[in-house]
Amino acid sequence: MANTKAKELEGYVGFANLPNQVYRRSVKRGFEFTLMVVGESGLGKSTLINSLFLTDIYNDKEYPGPSLRVKKTVSVETSKVLIKEGGVQLQLTIVDTPGFGDAVDNSNCWQPVIDYIDTKFEDYLNAESRVNRRTMPDNRVHSCLYFIAPTGHGLKPLDIEFMKRLHEKVNIIPLISKADTLTPDECKQFKQQIMKDIHDNKIRIYEFPEMEEDDEVKENNSKNSPQAASFKRRFDTKEKEKDKIKEKPSLKDRVPFAVVGSNTILEVNGRKVRGRHYPWGIVEVENLEHSDFVTLRNLILRTHMQDLKDVTNNVHYENYRCRKLTQVTAGDNKPTRANKKDDKAHSSRVSTKNPMAQFEEERREHEMKMKKMEAEMEQVFEMKVKEKRHKLKESEGELQKRYEQMKKSLELQQKELEEKRLQFEREKQGFEEIQKQKEEELRKRVDNAKTLDYNKKGKEKKKASLF
Repeated sequence: MANTKAKELEGYVGFANLPNQVYRRSVKRGFEFTLMVVGESGLGKSTLINSLFLTDIYNDKEYPGPSLRVKKTVSVETSKVLIKEGGVQLQLTIVDTPGFGDAVDNSNCWQPVIDYIDTKFEDYLNAESRVNRRTMPDNRVHSCLYFIAPTGHGLKPLDIEFMKRLHEKVNIIPLISKADTLTPDECKQFKQQIMKDIHDNKIRIYEFPEMEEDDEVKENNSKNSPQAASFKRRFDTKEKEKDKIKEKPSLKDRVPFAVVGSNTILEVNGRKVRGRHYPWGIVEVENLEHSDFVTLRNLILRTHMQDLKDVTNNVHYENYRCRKLTQVTAGDNKPTRANKKDDKAHSSRVSTKNPMAQFEEERREHEMKMKKMEAEMEQVFEMKVKEKRHKLKESEGELQKRYEQMKKSLELQQKELEEKRLQFEREKQGFEEIQKQKEEELRKRVDNAKTLDYNKKGKEKKKASLF
């Protein structure tokens, strides 16, 4: 096959119509896609999903959104819905994790997610092993949208640990939720810090491959035939979408995607858009100057959905399948004299480690991890104690100042009261002296009046005795 030369045909034969056959068969069968959303409550996960598919995926009656469900522990819930667009059916499965990151102790909160992904891999592996493999529903998780809170300070330890645990099992696409809370400069710096944290911790997120032109399809479309013409129309539509994407900045520069979601339809300059209304203006969800929502939707749904499914099948699922088969082979592998040479050649590919030794190694790793976590917790505790002591000292100083101020104020008030008391005593003494003087004057007047009356009566008696 390596030396086979391609030959040009003298006319149209018809096998160029094979893509149409594949297209018709795929459309008739329909497509399946499983999307997982992970993040803390209140980051707009359900709102973004509704904005991605331009419909209410989370119906209040049938599929309540994660924010409406109160969970104390992490659980995995699925919502399935059949959506149609242009005659194409998509069986969409939304997997969300209510309660993730909401507890005080978030240790092992990623374990239910890992168990769910492994369970779906196990179901698919069992379906492949059956005699009848005609109906094999693909419920494997094809993509995981991980929502990062817009703190502006990089990834939290929970974010790093979650992605390190799952980057070998699922296609992780990091998102900065509620990006309208950040300025453009803050958002740019936040993206750089997140990518630095991802690189430093050796986390492998999903890398969107660059768009490539299909030269063979162009040659097939140049043929004059009704089938080729119909295929050409579809190809030209796809090429226009590619050209629109190519005109925009590099896709890798937008990772992690800063997105904004909204279920509200607003009218802006005579056109209806999804957006959020603020006192200072309107944030349009589908405006690239406001968020990376359009880029995210184009990549996941329009250009790279099949690649996400291929990577899930060819990389993540194959790794899981290889590990499972290796475990089975290692359990049944008993060397004999007849196949001793084959065992030596096969030992490089199959693990024959003693289960007890493996358990001991895992125990040591767990102890080292616990010691590391204990040291980190001690450091955090010491930092918090120092901060608390510093705050207590500041509070003590403030209380001392307030005490001195209140003491001075009370002393001043006491002095004022003492002065007022002395002034009152002086006024009282003066008032009493004045009253005594008035009483003396009044008594003298009364005595004088009595004396005058007595003298008058004496005179009158003398006159009477004369007559």
